[in-house]
Amino acid sequence: MNAPVSPADSLRAALAGLLDGLPPKAASQAVERLIANYRGRTPTDAPVLRDRSDVVAYAAYRMPATFEAVCSALDAFAETVPAWVPDSHVDIGGGTGAATWAVNAVWAGERPVTVLDWAEPALALGREIAARNPELKGAEWRRSRIGAALTVESTDLVTVSYVLGELTETDRAAVVDAAGGAARSVVIVEPGTPGGHARVIEARNRLVRAGFRIAAPCPHSAACPIVPGEDWCHFSARVSRSSLHRQVKGGSLAYEDEKFSYVAAVRGPEAAPAPSRVVRRPQIRKGQVLLDLCEAEPSLLRRTTVTKRHGPLYRAARDADWGDAWPPAGERDPE
Repeated sequence: MNAPVSPADSLRAALAGLLDGLPPKAASQAVERLIANYRGRTPTDAPVLRDRSDVVAYAAYRMPATFEAVCSALDAFAETVPAWVPDSHVDIGGGTGAATWAVNAVWAGERPVTVLDWAEPALALGREIAARNPELKGAEWRRSRIGAALTVESTDLVTVSYVLGELTETDRAAVVDAAGGAARSVVIVEPGTPGGHARVIEARNRLVRAGFRIAAPCPHSAACPIVPGEDWCHFSARVSRSSLHRQVKGGSLAYEDEKFSYVAAVRGPEAAPAPSRVVRRPQIRKGQVLLDLCEAEPSLLRRTTVTKRHGPLYRAARDADWGDAWPPAGERDPE
């Protein structure tokens, strides 16, 4: 019996043949233009993806990174709601559907899925790629303006990934409000840049004011302790590099790290946020591990040192990664 194919492997297979027939130079030129646009330099009334060449280049270049970043955010969220599985999902500004694949990777199974985007070529290719995944074949791909006129049907989960940077301030607020008004849970992912973090914090504040509780990455729903302009909260996801990645960037490594910022907020499922979260790469030194943590009580940033005398906690610290909850669930004091 053949082993089941994971959504990640299925997505890679679906993307592998997209560039056939597209001249390498055309693909590279499209990617170089899109690299700048996805980071937030495109006005609301000008969709980034204009035709199939753009969409193919975007999908081959950006879908793997977006998929891995959203998976990382959803994995952290899922740890706080272990008994919950979304019954339905709406992906705002979903383009070719990377976040839809990520939700399916974290919570397997069929569910009503709606992808909203203003670029018809992106929706068409997303539908084509999703046909490779039996659990996404029933997804609805709907053209919709992503801005003040957006309406979102009631759903368990809304994702908004790498979208807010393309919007005006007014439209960003409208999209977050529409997501919060429709969903029990909202997950927003942006590039791991100071600007991306600022947009995530802006969205986080709106969701908290609307009655949501923060499930991840923050261990609390109080104000973010990071001083604006001094630092920013972001994490990293490992991405396998395609031949197009190596062609455009001229690199030889088989992977790269996608930096992203995110927030997961809940109104419905009972969430148990982590006591604290590792917000920098752990520093492993002889006999000790230095962890930079965002903590809940009180809400602050703190560095802690875990040494061999901490026993199992020290071993856990050596295995800890940037973005992990701390301490691990098995090492927490019972309540």
